[in-house]
Amino acid sequence: MGENDVLLETNLPSVPLAKRGKVRDLYDLGEHLLMVATDRISAFDVVLPTGIPGKGKILTQISRYWFNMTRDIVPNHLLSTDIKDFPEVLQPSREILAGRSMLVKKARPLPVECIVRGYLSGSAWKEYRAGGSVCGIILPPGLLESARLEEPIFTPSTKAEGGAHDENIPFERTVALLGRNLAEQVKVLSLALYRRAREMAERKGIIVADTKFEFGIEEGTDRLLLIDELLTPDSSRFWPKDDYEPGRPQQSFDKQFVRDYLEQVGWDKRPPAPPLPDEIVQKTAERYAEALARLTGA
Repeated sequence: MGENDVLLETNLPSVPLAKRGKVRDLYDLGEHLLMVATDRISAFDVVLPTGIPGKGKILTQISRYWFNMTRDIVPNHLLSTDIKDFPEVLQPSREILAGRSMLVKKARPLPVECIVRGYLSGSAWKEYRAGGSVCGIILPPGLLESARLEEPIFTPSTKAEGGAHDENIPFERTVALLGRNLAEQVKVLSLALYRRAREMAERKGIIVADTKFEFGIEEGTDRLLLIDELLTPDSSRFWPKDDYEPGRPQQSFDKQFVRDYLEQVGWDKRPPAPPLPDEIVQKTAERYAEALARLTGA
């Protein structure tokens, strides 16, 4: 698999780079922002030197699908994914940007990541085993790993000092950060978004075990917007419904192949990360593509 199949970084002429995240490059267009999803992949909070072919385009298509399907619940920042709608200054870069870019409204991100869990997995499973609760929410005793929760739970997180890792926080800490009204608003909206997505995805053979939403306040107004990416394999745990069985870890449509490989080779989870072999890259690319196909038919 050649390097030409992978876009690891963008550098657009005449457009200021606002931020380079783990996956997305963000450009300031004045009135709006341009979000470009590269093919970078991260694991354990470290960006890997090897990309996944087509990943950025898949994430963009999935996000666009969900933004369109949830507009009736909450407004979002997406303006267009069509290059024809982008400013003239971006047209010389259309070949790079096509399929992997979103023109979005500017918004001030809230300092809280809004996580909703419908199943007991990952850090929530570890926390439950240790004390019977998740983010201060007491759950029934005797639940199995990957168990479906009777009601989805809102388990927000914020960045720890230094921004290296996410830190799970109780809801009252969210209230302290956002104020009571805004905290209650994002909680209600997050649960509504999750329920909509869970129902739609299950009809297509995918379980949305948990997911992360991000909100921001639109620049120049006080309007709350759903921002960033939405319900992708990077921000969610997607499991195949036909293989689901509580009591064990589940197969997933995300970067689990990558995590498993890095654990197997004994990487200490500090940069620099080791490169990925072609087999792991290919398997990961196939899982992302399958998630897109199942959800959107693309």
